Amino acid sequence: MLPHPHLWPALIGAVLGFALVVWACFWLVKRWGGMSVRRRWVVGVAIALCEAAYWLNIYAWFVEPNMLVVRHVEIVSADWRGAPITIAAVSDTHVGGPHVNAERVERIVQRVNALQPDLVVLLGDYVGGHAPEVERSVRAQNEILDGIAAFAALDAPLGVVGVLGNHDVWYRRETITRALEDAGAAALWNRNVEIERRGGGRIVIAGLADDMTGEPDFDAAFDGASIVWDRIVISHSPDPFADMPPGSALMLAGHGHCGQVTIPFFGRPNLPLRNRAYGCGLIEEDGKQMYVTAGIGTSIVPVRFLNPPEIVLIRLRSGAPAQIPPPVY
Repeated sequence: MLPHPHLWPALIGAVLGFALVVWACFWLVKRWGGMSVRRRWVVGVAIALCEAAYWLNIYAWFVEPNMLVVRHVEIVSADWRGAPITIAAVSDTHVGGPHVNAERVERIVQRVNALQPDLVVLLGDYVGGHAPEVERSVRAQNEILDGIAAFAALDAPLGVVGVLGNHDVWYRRETITRALEDAGAAALWNRNVEIERRGGGRIVIAGLADDMTGEPDFDAAFDGASIVWDRIVISHSPDPFADMPPGSALMLAGHGHCGQVTIPFFGRPNLPLRNRAYGCGLIEEDGKQMYVTAGIGTSIVPVRFLNPPEIVLIRLRSGAPAQIPPPVY
């Protein structure tokens, strides 16, 4: 299979860069004997730095984006009263993008099923690219729909629940909503579902509208939900977390890809968020908790560095103090 068109410039650069490195090595060998010690050091270090930059680029463009790690997280919440559950979070697959096709989504689904989660949440941006549906070829449209259809194989006792992201709305919200529902996933947009749990009781999953293309509304998302059940919020973007009302055990989000690139000592140069503190991982604020995943695919520039694609497996359990029975006299 030919590489994605967005990877061709990097592939051509990799071939030319390798040829340049080989030429530089031959050039250095021929002139090494006639150089002073100082000049040898300068030229040697320069070539070493260029070669290191070359291989780091190869890694960022072609290796790390095709990796898949499972990040195990335990979250303790005083707002969770029921038995512990495991939640697999998958975000930002960007099907049709440079590194993700329908076959890769099928492999990701197999990996999720092997983890045996109780619940799977899909956090949006299933579509790669920015063009709307009407501007895509039939082949590209089918690739996206086939990737979403692969979610039908997800196997979790408490089901599969998802929200939509900005790329999904730019593509066509109605199409992606229908595709998710056809795959057996509840597609939430400022609404909720109540899930019957084993052993009795329910879990409320409230899904927010996308923050870039809609208006997240917690009141609407929880409308009609009983206040006595455990609550989880899912959102494509983490930015609405600042407005999340108390009482939910956890919010889950994606969108920012953890910046895609982390530069040691400098951090993440690109985070498409209003609040950069919400960029990645576990965030705790005012007694509330949110986990933000790096997701699977890429956007804008198809590279990842120190932020590999991930499935997050969360064990959520109660942190409420144990109830001590009164003494018996």
